Amino acid sequence: MSEDGDAGSQVISQDTPEVLVQQAPPELGKPFLVGIDREAVLRRREVVRTVERRGAWITFVLGVVGIAAAVYALVAFRGSGLWPFALLLVAAMVPLVLSTVMVYRLQAERAEWYDANELPPVAMRISAKGLELACDGAAYPVVLPWGTVRGFTQHKLLGQYMLDLALVRGVSATTAGVRGLDQPSVRSVVKPNPLLRPTGMFLVKALDQPVHVIDEALKHFSNGTAAIQR
Repeated sequence: MSEDGDAGSQVISQDTPEVLVQQAPPELGKPFLVGIDREAVLRRREVVRTVERRGAWITFVLGVVGIAAAVYALVAFRGSGLWPFALLLVAAMVPLVLSTVMVYRLQAERAEWYDANELPPVAMRISAKGLELACDGAAYPVVLPWGTVRGFTQHKLLGQYMLDLALVRGVSATTAGVRGLDQPSVRSVVKPNPLLRPTGMFLVKALDQPVHVIDEALKHFSNGTAAIQR
């Protein structure tokens, strides 16, 4: 081989390990940490707060209009036998009104927690033992063994890409090895109340690792059982 050819082979042999170190997840014995961009999270909190309140007031107005229509029908058409339908309408509208109260109560709890606690520097810790998540507003991390989690789903919400936790069917806060799923702030994103719009667990652009690297780490440590579904 020529002298130029030898030099080229030397360059490849020196550069290739660097690329592999940057792209591959850490070794099995070392946890893979995903940090958080504080400013991005704070901006996201404000967006979520505004959207939740806007949606709450829309449902509140719909509920009040429905209840008012039912009451009007009872008064205007007294004796016509419409009262069962009017009562059904009232029963259907009451959850809409209550959802507004639920949103404000949840936001008050979040604000109290935000004031009392600093944002955790690490969003998730991926290791051979399982997945550990620092959910925004939770008092302590969510711990999930690999047999209980399928990874994350990526979707667009409020104009930004989010990662939502995907659990194995039947897994709950009482499942062996699971910790932290029973916290209100976790329940609001993992299994959102049907009256509330889901807000997502992690904002993609607030994480200091790209999605494809997190995906590789999940597959690596879970032996292929967990991944990010797009």
